[in-house]
Amino acid sequence: MSEQTHSPLVITRTFDAPRERVFKAWTEPESIKCWWGGENVTAPEARIDLRPGGRYVFDMRLPEGQDVWSTGTFREIVAPERLVMTDSFADEKGNVVPGSYYGMGDDWPTELLVTLTLEEQDGKTRLTLRHDGLPD
Repeated sequence: MSEQTHSPLVITRTFDAPRERVFKAWTEPESIKCWWGGENVTAPEARIDLRPGGRYVFDMRLPEGQDVWSTGTFREIVAPERLVMTDSFADEKGNVVPGSYYGMGDDWPTELLVTLTLEEQDGKTRLTLRHDGLPD
């Protein structure tokens, strides 16, 4: 990660689904393809080697047709409670590329850190995503 200190981006959402189901949504390629990227964005490819040291590679296709690839390495997996993984831009082969490859600024770090925590709450799942290293 960059040596600069940036405030983390923290997002918390509650899902009306069991924790195991939410965990699978983050760790199974066919599930990732259903939601990754948001509205008007598709995820035509998702590869996941779900083990500590394993890698993921995701393709996010923007409405204009541009593919934006990301990759990372799983550092910690505690099913169905927690995932810790690196996050980097990539080319279509999964090789890490600088943010400038996709038009990001020079201050964009090569590697970020994502921590995903899933907590059971009254039959629902509270997801907290912490993304460390994003430029301000």
